[in-house]
Amino acid sequence: MSDMIPLPSHKWPTLEPGWVWLCGAGPGDPGLLTLHAANALRQADVVIYDALVQEQILDWAPQAEHIYAGKRGGKPSAKQRDISLRLVDLARAGKRVLRLKGGDPFVFGRGGEEAQTLVQHGIPIRIIPGISAGIGGLAYAGIPVTHRDVNQSVTFVTGHDQSGNTPGSLDWVSISKGSQVIVIYMGMKHIAQITGHLIAAGRSIHEPVAVVTTATTDDQKVLETTLGTIVDDIAKAALEPPAIICVGQSVLMRQVLDWQGMAAGQAPRNLDPLERGRPAETA
Repeated sequence: MSDMIPLPSHKWPTLEPGWVWLCGAGPGDPGLLTLHAANALRQADVVIYDALVQEQILDWAPQAEHIYAGKRGGKPSAKQRDISLRLVDLARAGKRVLRLKGGDPFVFGRGGEEAQTLVQHGIPIRIIPGISAGIGGLAYAGIPVTHRDVNQSVTFVTGHDQSGNTPGSLDWVSISKGSQVIVIYMGMKHIAQITGHLIAAGRSIHEPVAVVTTATTDDQKVLETTLGTIVDDIAKAALEPPAIICVGQSVLMRQVLDWQGMAAGQAPRNLDPLERGRPAETA
């Protein structure tokens, strides 16, 4: 990562002193950074990064000060207010500030709150989207978040709110009935409660579920299970966060689309996991 790959010809934006760019670093694999993110890393005076940002990514900013501001559930973390106001202070000091967040800054990443704080304090900002774990992390596990034979909708939910509890504002009955595929961020801590809500709302205990931990990294693990057995299976597998959880029939597609397994020499487990009885090109 420390070798500077030349950026292609383009009118790349300049990170000016006193500005803060809020940037998504993607789900883990440094190769999933956008070119705008790489451009930002090369210019920053200060990089304030989250817990889910891979350390190798910081190698692209050797000239910058690196400040850790990770927030992990159940662990000592910086207060959100302090992080936001530190961004303000650094910008007012004339620094070129890069706020680097895992995934996408506007997908359960508090990017909206931080950006609003900066604007309210008169700090100019730029938003650089990133690949969200709920899409990219599942893709690395061989799970398409949408598939024409499975779903015409997908719902992204968070497993905990500001208090650290399961969000009380979520209407699990409506979510269960209205979305064929549900993707849950940060849901490991409350997985028993979440699956209980889904089953009570009518989802089958046999419905396929996948748990993908440390997605897109060398430490990625994938557990294929069901709503009825997920709690016990997570405990047996000794899985730890960060994790993305996918509920729905699209999980079955991993049996034919586990591209990492196939690259390692494994044969597909099932060429027609949805049992459509026809070639995929006729779908």
